[in-house]
Order: sequence, then structure tokens, then C-alpha cells
Amino acid sequence: MSRHPGWFTDRGLFLALEGGEGAGKSTQACRLTDWLRGAGHDVLLTREPGGTSVGGSLRGIVLDPATGDLSPRTEALIYAADKAEHVDAVVVPSLATGAVVVTDRYVDSTLAYQGAGRSLHVAELEPVARWATRDLRPHLTVLLDVDPRTGTGRFEGRDRLEAEPLEFHDRVRQGFLDLAAADPEHYLVLDGSGDVDDLAARIRERVDILLRTRPA
Repeated sequence: MSRHPGWFTDRGLFLALEGGEGAGKSTQACRLTDWLRGAGHDVLLTREPGGTSVGGSLRGIVLDPATGDLSPRTEALIYAADKAEHVDAVVVPSLATGAVVVTDRYVDSTLAYQGAGRSLHVAELEPVARWATRDLRPHLTVLLDVDPRTGTGRFEGRDRLEAEPLEFHDRVRQGFLDLAAADPEHYLVLDGSGDVDDLAARIRERVDILLRTRPA
């Protein structure tokens, strides 16, 4: 997987939470947002897919079990469209004001799910995802790693991706880990099966360092 340095905005702080199903991303994204707001920061909590009105419609297509089978390329392009609208309409404008943007999923999810999971060639897929997002990279990606056998047992109703077999989710998990291993400076990898409070504290500790060292 390519590790082009990409674009790290000098305004605001861009944070992404990633991981497989049931890893606890949404819980930790909310906890992080609450902590940041409590510390007086202007914070936007958003998600992919679905962080815009257009994205909400696209989310319905790719996650609704009623959609049925999609070509992996079609699925990847729908996610790319969601990301393009999300970055242009939400993420970049918020960062431009100096806000902290916390996103529940970003480009890594496309590379892990549609790349490793769907077995698309990441060398072909990554340029599409990076183009859609203007090659904007998070200052920090928190990867909550959890065995799919644990993660998929944490919920009942299943969307299109959650319903995929364990072999798919194993590939997704490895895809995430490979991304983190290739760029350790910009990742915090934590055991998603750990204590929720402990995970939140470790995430806050790392983010606090970024807040204290970023340009004014």
C-alpha cells in the first residue's frame, strides 16, 4: 500500500477512528468528542458513510441488506462518492475554521473493506479514494483492533457488510493492521476488546499531545 505523505492541513485537527465491526469506534468517537468539547475545543463529530445528506442516501444503498449483491467496483465507487462529498462539504470547511474534526471511518475503511475484504487491488483502489478526498490525511488514526469473532458478536441486526462471512472480516482486520504498520507515526493501535474507560483514556492521552504540539 502506498504511503505518499499526502496533505495534512495546518488548520484544525483531523482525527479518524477505524476498525472492524463491533470494535467500539462509535463509542470512542463520542467519548473523545465529549472530552474535547469539555476542554473548550470546537469539535465536529461526523461519520462515513453518511456524514452529509447525499452521504445518507449513499449509506442506505451500500448498507441496506435489501440492496443485495453489488459489484465490488460499484461498491467502492459509491463509497468514494460519499467521501468526496463529505470532505468537500463538511471536513475541509470545518478544519478551515480551526475546529477538531472527529470522523467515524475514513479512507482506511475503503482500503480495508473494499480492498482487502473484496480483494480489489489496493494499488488501483487507493488512488481513487485519495483523489476523492483530495489526498487529505488525518493527523491521527485510532485503530481499534478486535478479533471478528468477538466484534461481530456484539450486535444483533446486521447490514450488508456486517453479514459477510468471518473470512471476509479476517481480511478486513489484516488490511487495517497493514495500513497502521506502514505508517506508525500517524496511528494509535489499541486492543478494541479492552476496557472502554481505559481505551478512552489512552486515546485522550495521544490526542492531548497533538493538541499541545500543533501550530497555533
